Amino acid sequence: MEGERGGDDGGGRRRTKKTIRRRPTDEGPSTVAQEDPPAVPMEEDIAAAAPGEDEPIGPKKSELRSRLGWAVVRAIYQGLPDFQRARLERMGFGPFLRLDELVPDVALIQALKERWDPKCHTFLFPLGHMIPTLEDVARITGLRVDGQAVTGVTYTSYQEQAERLLGLEVTRERSSLVRRTGLQASLGVANARHRTGEGQVDYMARLTEDARAALTEEEGETADRDLRRFLILVIGKLILGTRGDPISCRCLPLLEDLYGVDSYAWGAALLAHLFDSLGTSSREMGVAGCGTDCVALQVWAYYHLPSLGRGVLRRPGFVPLLQRWRFCRDEDPYGDSSSCDVQVQWTPYVGEDDAAQPWVERGRPYFGRDIWLHSFNTVVPLHHRLIARSLGLHQAVLEDWEQRGREVTSEATSDEDYFRAYARRYGAQFDPEGRIASLEGVLHSTIQQRDDLQTIVTQLREELNRA
Repeated sequence: MEGERGGDDGGGRRRTKKTIRRRPTDEGPSTVAQEDPPAVPMEEDIAAAAPGEDEPIGPKKSELRSRLGWAVVRAIYQGLPDFQRARLERMGFGPFLRLDELVPDVALIQALKERWDPKCHTFLFPLGHMIPTLEDVARITGLRVDGQAVTGVTYTSYQEQAERLLGLEVTRERSSLVRRTGLQASLGVANARHRTGEGQVDYMARLTEDARAALTEEEGETADRDLRRFLILVIGKLILGTRGDPISCRCLPLLEDLYGVDSYAWGAALLAHLFDSLGTSSREMGVAGCGTDCVALQVWAYYHLPSLGRGVLRRPGFVPLLQRWRFCRDEDPYGDSSSCDVQVQWTPYVGEDDAAQPWVERGRPYFGRDIWLHSFNTVVPLHHRLIARSLGLHQAVLEDWEQRGREVTSEATSDEDYFRAYARRYGAQFDPEGRIASLEGVLHSTIQQRDDLQTIVTQLREELNRA
């Protein structure tokens, strides 16, 4: 939360100390006041993107909102000079920025959200608790999960930093938001809309050339400003995306020293951001909330809940693991899975070539531990003990990020105690046979509601056209 005591930091800037309130496990989501305005459609949302070779034909309009960020960021990344891409590689963003777009499976994400328990920050399934872990984030996204926590001083206004480091203005005097259109224009891609008859390949080539023409090719202060602008877009749109059109520059103080950017655990911040968003009302987490954290969640489900059959493995062996998958659209949304139980794959990464994923090796000291996850004003617990099936329902004492948490070790000789306690605690949420009450049911219901809503919208448009 933003502190109430201000002071001068020596450079004429007013700042406030940030005080963090760790949320107990029986509380709901963070209640930090948001500066973001209500979500509004982006002008590029209405553009019809041409399908790529690995994409189903005819993406729905609802999918374009989250995909747009990937396309624009990827085009700018390709337009950066070689020395800038090398800097991003050293910062640890290279594998993430080389990821391909993945169409969000909104129905799956919303169905999973229905099984989220905000009291213990885990999903509830018939076979126990499950959550994405730091290992999942590292393997799926390629973002580093080791290093310093993503936190720091919260300022009452970011106007001075935005002008000095970005050459941009915030949306209003006391704000941490910059306008997306102004940020994109500063990177050379002001016109990010598809042109009539323009295919995806031509569209990406045009954006890349526009970015290349606008970005400096010489090292120096101008190049540093270009890189900060790009990182604000990457972090504020893809990694820690805000609701609505403007983009948060709250991470800007961490980008002032570009040589220190590689020391932060951006993947851990993404996981904290995901946990916090899962704790919000399901009505607030629509398509507008489908950023990289939600896409990572759906790939996590592809690996750990394969019986749902929601993804298609298209590129075996590619890393990070998000590159391997394509969303399988609902041709028969009910299929055969409605008559079977959800099968869980607890150890999907056995046999992976970790040598090809150095970001996994670096993050290994943080795997398998109870720890607090940080994303600026949000601090949430990662209860690894609760997802270890043979450990019982009791929770460990969490430790700070700097201490690398507390390693989880088994204190039980079998699963029996865990399942007995789990059934007592959550039995009312499952049917008498012990099957999940609604993951498949909610998934199919969500798909049906989406299709019904699309039908209603189509009918209303036809009536308006006739009128």
